[in-house]
Amino acid sequence: MIREPQIARADWREKMEQIGFGFHSIDGLYWQENFAYRFTDQQIDLLDDVTLELHHMCLNVVDDLIRRGDLSTLAIDQHWQSHIEKSWQTREPSLIGRMDLVYDGISAPKLLEYNADTATSLIESSLAQWGWIQDTHPQANQFNSLHEKLITQWQVIKDYWHIHDTQTSENYPLHFMGVYTQEEDAVHLDYLLDTAIQAGFRCDWLNMEDVGWDGAYFVDVNGNAIRHAFKLYPWEWMVRDEFAEHVFNSNIRWIEPAWKMIVSNKAFLAHLWNAYPKHPNLLPTSFSLSTLPNINNTGYARKPLFSREGAGIELHFPDGKIVQELARETPQGWIYQTLNPLPKFGNAWTVIGSWIVGNETAGIGIREDISPITKDSSHFLPHYF
Repeated sequence: MIREPQIARADWREKMEQIGFGFHSIDGLYWQENFAYRFTDQQIDLLDDVTLELHHMCLNVVDDLIRRGDLSTLAIDQHWQSHIEKSWQTREPSLIGRMDLVYDGISAPKLLEYNADTATSLIESSLAQWGWIQDTHPQANQFNSLHEKLITQWQVIKDYWHIHDTQTSENYPLHFMGVYTQEEDAVHLDYLLDTAIQAGFRCDWLNMEDVGWDGAYFVDVNGNAIRHAFKLYPWEWMVRDEFAEHVFNSNIRWIEPAWKMIVSNKAFLAHLWNAYPKHPNLLPTSFSLSTLPNINNTGYARKPLFSREGAGIELHFPDGKIVQELARETPQGWIYQTLNPLPKFGNAWTVIGSWIVGNETAGIGIREDISPITKDSSHFLPHYF
């Protein structure tokens, strides 16, 4: 795993905009191709194997938590538990998730967290870096099958809905819902909408604030009932919103499904560690700092149960240094994780986002920051092997 200097394409901005990746220069220069990461075949195979194993471990722990019937440690209200259980027991399909891994090319990859509900950086991980490698290293390979697997998984979802619903996707469009006034969210939604159309869906879109309630159904701006929806909106917000009581009695099929509320919660990391203690690809994680081993030598991270883009995370280094990002909402609890700092390549702290589509691995995306906490302003770099 080497960070290599590259010659940026003269027309890279135009090419990004052609694929709909309009926020390539947000906060200065988000997309970076003056450098790229080169991996060996063995390193890519390892990331592939580890990601798939971690995914199956996560599913096993979800199943165990559902069977035990206690989601209280995940700050999930008892009111929603039956809906989550039904979502899991009927095996409602998932579309995507992204595992953030700390990996330097030498030591075993370690799971930092699982962005299982509203994982972003998708168009840059799929179309953007694929276009880059085609132009700059056409004889090389890239760990990237995202686009094809998204279309395939949409077809799996479509088939599931056709079997389980009387009102199928042929009768109702698939609505894409999110905050379209934010460019990054809009691009992410538009890209996924395009892959759904390629899978045979009829699609529509609307802002979350424009979703209405007619007394029986959630409806779009034209008053049409919403029966199938992809939401780029966290579950923990959905269940606290004004019309939360109707989320599960409105007969909407949600992507991501309700059982993803378990996996996307950082408390899940403590349950994962308890189920697989000393696993080489996990970090010790606990609800109590006092139960973490050897923190005087390792340091620790304190993470809110609900946190996105680094918000609210504190890194406590063994030398006493603390790096933190301010929380954007009141934390509903914390977990503590043994500190395994991101590797530094030059001045860049680097994290690997490893993608799951359905139940298959689908590629990686790489983010860099001058801080050891990856944020929404961190840079994205392509890779090849």
